Amino acid sequence: MKKTLCALAVGATILTPVMAAAADVQVYGRAHVSLDYLDDGKNYNEVNLSSNSSRLGFKVNQKVNDDLNVFAQIEQEVNFASGSKNDNGVDFATRDTFVGLKSNSYGQVRVGRFDSPFKVARSPVNHFGDMVGDVRNITRQGNLKFDERNANTIEYKSPSFANGFNVLAALSMHDKNQIEKDSTTGEGKDDNKAYDIALTYKAGAINAVAAYEKYEDNASNVDQDKDKLGRDSFRLAGAYDFTEQFNLGAMYQFSQHDDDKANPDVQIFGVSGEYKITPKTSVRGEYFYRDVDTKDANASLIAVGVEHKIDKTLRVYSNLSTTLNDSNSNITPWKEGRSTTVAGEKGKNATGLSLGLRYDF
Repeated sequence: MKKTLCALAVGATILTPVMAAAADVQVYGRAHVSLDYLDDGKNYNEVNLSSNSSRLGFKVNQKVNDDLNVFAQIEQEVNFASGSKNDNGVDFATRDTFVGLKSNSYGQVRVGRFDSPFKVARSPVNHFGDMVGDVRNITRQGNLKFDERNANTIEYKSPSFANGFNVLAALSMHDKNQIEKDSTTGEGKDDNKAYDIALTYKAGAINAVAAYEKYEDNASNVDQDKDKLGRDSFRLAGAYDFTEQFNLGAMYQFSQHDDDKANPDVQIFGVSGEYKITPKTSVRGEYFYRDVDTKDANASLIAVGVEHKIDKTLRVYSNLSTTLNDSNSNITPWKEGRSTTVAGEKGKNATGLSLGLRYDF
């Protein structure tokens, strides 16, 4: 792995001047680490060091003519805490990686592995993204997972219309490198696609999105119910800038599974907001409730935080977040977007206190 990254770094150093002659090439990254006190409400209470979706990437954009550009991106997760995502190291291009064409007249098409339109639809309330308190801790659970980065995807994004609207539509062809062959018939396996559609609106003080996503039976690598994995979800989110200092958002999500006995329907709703005390210092908070259509499986996610931007590239913050679990729920506020993923305990309230640093370059 180290040799691979070194070779890529050397190659990028050599090739960047050559590519730059024909295209706009950008190297970028994020180093995001935090020191976290995690308490599962039972026996685990430890201080951990976490790398929070840190990354290194390359972006390329080239003008073809007055109405057409070609663009590409390669993005890799980097663990600044331990040096690798797991004991086996990491593969290059594990994050948003794609190539596409963009026309001012006809819209944008891209192909690759990247956040689904449904996942992006949480952006109006994403004040704690990749931190203790990330809203995905309560939306992305069990076999009802929808905040995904799907592989082998074709996505279309329309030009802006009606003063701020855009439509996004995506088709994920298959989650592996190819459609698998059925061992009995020799034919390609069916029902392995995922579908997304979203309508966004962004103008002035308003940022709103409605999104729908559906996974066919064989479209996912969820461990359970391998013969019946079909699931779908609807998400509605929006935020409003009441002043230059104060932003408040809300989100509602309904998710269902083909096997609704083993995977009951789930509704999630809540609010998230941020207030700028000064141009560089802000406070934020959120409350989300997970309502599961079965006995004693509901949960709440609560978080508050403060952040200070030292300059446009460097910020420090502190977050305090807790999950309030019913007797059949074991959700924690620290699992998503981070290298520290200690499991929770059923019926116990989990709490995390985080001191973090984020450097964007």
